Amino acid sequence: MTGKPKVAVIGTGGTISSVGRGPLDLIDYSAAGQVLDVNGVIARVPELALVADIIPVPFKAIPSTAIGWAEWKELLLICDRLVAEHPDLAGIAITHGTASLEETAYFLSLALKIDVPVVLVGAQRPASALAGDGPMNLVNAVRVAADPRARGLGALVLLNDEIQAAREVTKTSTLRMQTFRTPDFGVLGQADADEICWYRRPLRRMAPDTEFDVRGLDVLPRVDIAYTYAGADGAAIDAFVAAGARGIITAGFAPGFVTPAMAKALEAAVAQGIVVVLSSRAGSGRAGKTTRGRNSGFITADNLTPQKARILLSLSLAAGVTDHERIFATY
Repeated sequence: MTGKPKVAVIGTGGTISSVGRGPLDLIDYSAAGQVLDVNGVIARVPELALVADIIPVPFKAIPSTAIGWAEWKELLLICDRLVAEHPDLAGIAITHGTASLEETAYFLSLALKIDVPVVLVGAQRPASALAGDGPMNLVNAVRVAADPRARGLGALVLLNDEIQAAREVTKTSTLRMQTFRTPDFGVLGQADADEICWYRRPLRRMAPDTEFDVRGLDVLPRVDIAYTYAGADGAAIDAFVAAGARGIITAGFAPGFVTPAMAKALEAAVAQGIVVVLSSRAGSGRAGKTTRGRNSGFITADNLTPQKARILLSLSLAAGVTDHERIFATY
């Protein structure tokens, strides 16, 4: 016995696992075609042994642009297995590419049925970079995952020393280190060198206390996102309906408006039993509730980004929920 907490690290690939052609290869590193598995990532960060007993868990070494429903379910089942196999497990850290990290985190924050902390971590610079951020991010993610105060907060996101709630955080910059931010509410806490500091708790319902259990599902209902722009017509809406969408999320003008042509197509979709949720392309703030929206049968995504509203609606449809407005007010 070492007295250190036991933390599992699941590796999924992404920038944090990528090796470029040199220390200044900070953008086109994927062209080198070298992505470390979780053991390779951990081997580059021997300092992890100072903060926890690490259980490496190989998954896939892929970019996060390739991660979707199949990988989400597999990650969820791996988390279940780890908790069953290690009763003394303090927490789980998942290395992940930053492109879709917030979506994986939000899915897990809604669907996990375990009570140990799960922290997603990535990097803006590859493992081979000069002054790469991955090693410190990973050490801090393990520290947060091992902190008992991280329990009951759903899935968490850790980059740049900041602890963010999965529901609220979004990637806001392509290249900057401080890319992951919570525009409306700010961080939950910070992973400082001397201690993990917590300052607030989110109030919305989250894992493991949710009504979503996807472990027996083979697929999630199709939900698409329609981006609103000046002059947009209903062609995308019609295409999504033809493709079998059961729900459509709009990325609308702030605070959630769409063009008249899109509204007409969306109203026709509602008439066919498709759930339409209005969100905003602004990146922060609530989608407003309007008389026309209510009369058209639309509901609003509250302050969820379109990509997260899509996940919540898909899970709601999978669970057989009929009152989707309640879901968006609860989660």
